[in-house]
Amino acid sequence: MKNFFLIAGPCVVESEKLCMEIAEHVCTLTSELAIPYYFKASYRKANRSRSDSFTGIGDRAALEVLKKVKQTFNVPTVTDIHNPEEAQIAADFGVDVLQIPAFLSRQTDLLCAAGRTGCCVNIKKGQFMSAEAMGFAVKKVNETGNTDVMLTERGSMFGYNDLIVDFRNIPEMKKTGCPVITDVTHSLQQPNAPSGVTGGKPELIETIALAAIAVGSDGIFLETHPNPSEAKSDGANMLRLDLLETLLKKLVSVRRATESLN
Repeated sequence: MKNFFLIAGPCVVESEKLCMEIAEHVCTLTSELAIPYYFKASYRKANRSRSDSFTGIGDRAALEVLKKVKQTFNVPTVTDIHNPEEAQIAADFGVDVLQIPAFLSRQTDLLCAAGRTGCCVNIKKGQFMSAEAMGFAVKKVNETGNTDVMLTERGSMFGYNDLIVDFRNIPEMKKTGCPVITDVTHSLQQPNAPSGVTGGKPELIETIALAAIAVGSDGIFLETHPNPSEAKSDGANMLRLDLLETLLKKLVSVRRATESLN
């Protein structure tokens, strides 16, 4: 069986201790279940509703944490970049996958800068974009000579305060020839809340993840934390770390059952 791969970790680098704890736990699970694993954490959060929201512990300090996770557990790392200058900086610290946030998925200079590093580029589908339009984002990266591109479905805006996952987007984006990932936790966000703090529906994580694997998603993206209520960013839609094992076992079962169909 060709298993799905997993991109998982905290939303943002809160501390070295937290990242090492999460990475160790997830590495143990994915090794047992033969799931290829990428550790994800943003070294800085730029897309925040409120100016007083937590954005990080400092760029260099956070990138050093990602580097240590990679070296300690021998896993590839994923982090967001927000402007062209950040692409090479993250690459120089050994980040393996440069992630383009959904809000920035049409930014030509950002996509090209990421492509020129030679790193894998994971482009999240804009909440405002069709699956077909993501082919143009892929082309921008490919034109730099970089064909190592992944696409991520993370929901489409449904009114002002909700998102909906259209699973037709998975096979449509796979037509590009790129691996397609489903971002389970961000797809369950409830953005633009009156408080300025994004809400979410984590009780539906299993539902979205199982459906994604059933329709042929190559990878699953999710954010996880030992105590989401204490997370400094996006805690409202995170998966509690101790629930991950049960979810992954169910996903492996679905993958095994549907492998011949996709």
